[in-house]
This record gives sequence, structure tokens and C-alpha cells, in this order.
Amino acid sequence: MNGNEAPGPLPAGVELYSLTADGTALLTSRAGRGDLLDPATLLPFIDDGQHARYLIGDALTSPERPSNATYKLGLMQGHSAFTPHAHGGEHFVLSLGYAACGLYDDERQEAVTVRLTPGVMLRIPALLPHSFINRGSGRLLILAANTGFGIDHEDYAITAEEAERRALGGSVAPPRSGEPETAGNALDYPALAKALRAVGSAPSPGVMSWRERAAQAARRLAVRLEGPA
Repeated sequence: MNGNEAPGPLPAGVELYSLTADGTALLTSRAGRGDLLDPATLLPFIDDGQHARYLIGDALTSPERPSNATYKLGLMQGHSAFTPHAHGGEHFVLSLGYAACGLYDDERQEAVTVRLTPGVMLRIPALLPHSFINRGSGRLLILAANTGFGIDHEDYAITAEEAERRALGGSVAPPRSGEPETAGNALDYPALAKALRAVGSAPSPGVMSWRERAAQAARRLAVRLEGPA
């Protein structure tokens, strides 16, 4: 369903989400229709100027205050990228537009780039350095699910600067009592910082190709054609 189509009667508690590759996001329920990207509902998302709408969990989600996962709609500005970071828990991200993800390959000791098109989803293991990039000029919507951590938790997104700061206390930090190593507490922080720097210095994935621009125009036309006659 696109943002122009009127749904039939919805049962109480059911919500319908209309998301398009050109950056619109509407929520429809019995109460009516609203903009999922209303500025009053958005929270910061990794970097200044980037935002997210939490759908499950919130910024305070953590192993001490669990909601099992956070699931949120992210809004990225045109031709922008997140600061390279690593999450304390595994991460799923679905691109609704033309994007790319820089990832660190520990076996090859180098960064690799995966180009993404609308509808492609990545699973990124816990603590794997990465950075998400919007290759388009317009805003980009992504759906992101993280296990166990909200954005306010110290291990939600560990940057190179943060890894270097933690490394000042020793090259390997012991886990806190009762917490698993995958929570980001038993890490070789200098190695993590080096990997994050490698992701940040990787070659740019470039902008959208002419084929992708043509496909984007076709998707926009499809959205209009799928609307009510």
C-alpha cells in the first residue's frame, strides 16, 4: 500500500505503515492518519542531523532495562553517512532507498562496501565496525533493529574516538560482572579503533547510477499509479 491509498476498517490496535523509497512515511490507525516523521516524535540517531522514530523499545533500552530489541525508522539526509561505529548487539538494517554500507572484514583486515537498493536488508553481527551511507540526494528511510541496546546506552554505537578513549585504561577491558563478552566489555579497543578508522577511510561508494535514477523514477510513478483512481 502506498501513502495515497485509503485502507479499509482496521481492528482496534492495528496500525498500518506506508513507507516509500522517496522518503515518505505515514501511520494509519482507527484514530486517523499521521506522519511517522513528525519532528516531535523523532530522536537523535548516531550523528547530528540524523533522526529515528522508535517503534519498539526506546533510547534507554539496555541489558539492565530490556525490551529484547529496539526497532526504529531512521531518517538520513541526502548524500550523508553515519560516523563508523560498532554496536554492542547484532544489528539488522533494511534500506528503503539507494544506500551503501561500509563493513570491516577482519579476515582480510580491510574495509569492504556493499551497495544497497530499496528492499535490501543486512544483518551485521555484534561489534562489527560499519557505516551506513545515503547515496541519493533526497532523504533516505531505513528500518533498523538492534538487539538489547537503545541509543543512550554506552555500547549502542562505539566510535573510533570512544574506542580510543576506552583503550587508555588498557588494551583489553574486562567484562563487567554478569555481562556477556558480546555486550562490548571484553574488547581489544585499540584493534576496534583501528578497524573503525579503516571503515572511515574506505573509498566512497559513489552516488546513484543512471540505471538507479531511472528505477527510482519508475518507483515514484508506480506510487502514483497505485493510488485511488
